[in-house]
Amino acid sequence: MKNIKSIFALLALSLGIASCSNGTDDPLPVADNPLEEFNLTGSFEANGHALEIYSEQEGFTMGYNELFIRIKDLSTEDYVSDATIHWNPVMHMTDKAHSCPRSEISTTGEDTVYKGFIVFQMASNDDEYWELNLEYSFGGTTYTTTEQITVNAPSNGKRTVNVFTGTDDVKYVLAMMPLTPEVTVNDLSAVLFKMETMMNFPAVVDYTVAIDPRMPSMGNHSSPNNEDLLFDADTGIYSGKLSLTMTGYWKINLKLLNDQGDILKGEDVTEENEGSSLFFEIEF
Repeated sequence: MKNIKSIFALLALSLGIASCSNGTDDPLPVADNPLEEFNLTGSFEANGHALEIYSEQEGFTMGYNELFIRIKDLSTEDYVSDATIHWNPVMHMTDKAHSCPRSEISTTGEDTVYKGFIVFQMASNDDEYWELNLEYSFGGTTYTTTEQITVNAPSNGKRTVNVFTGTDDVKYVLAMMPLTPEVTVNDLSAVLFKMETMMNFPAVVDYTVAIDPRMPSMGNHSSPNNEDLLFDADTGIYSGKLSLTMTGYWKINLKLLNDQGDILKGEDVTEENEGSSLFFEIEF
């Protein structure tokens, strides 16, 4: 009996040693990437750091781009928290240069993830290109870098951004925020900016974006229960309701009204006028 007990004791000891050995040899868990569900839109190295830019889209695209940024210290392979980041996109045209509307860059619920948005009002081409100027600070030091980026036209060819001059002689940029349309009453949002200078695009507040969605291929019929886009001071966004009664191509006819109710751009849809000169497009 004593021999049997000794055998079981040895077996238990050997199993315990094997278990400890397996636990020690296993690699340490790798920290999850909080942005793994997004696309890595841009990545470049500067100042001993890797700057990573993520987006839901596969690249920088003409129109509204929500972007997420991470900064990796290449000497430690750690991502930087508590950084302050500023950006300035610049389009270099053949005869001039200009910037575009963009937000401030803010922190998120993740310590090492920062976010903001840029509205590119035109795409890159063979002769004209965008540069992204970044200034970032942490640990008492400020760094700068400039990288050339490619901004693509929408792959579906649909209009999601308008650049126009209003009846007040002010140049505006109106962009639709990303939308996954469904046959229902959808939330529709947009951002509105004006061009003060070639490099400065402040947000416009307290205007109204009136909407009239139509299906040109179906007798230009509209839909019920739409709500014009009104400014939300908490978010800085214009929000309303878009009713889509069937799948297909929709032209969202728009009118921009100032805070006095004056129409700055866009026309009513009538039997004589099939569509406004100001519009967004969707197809699903």
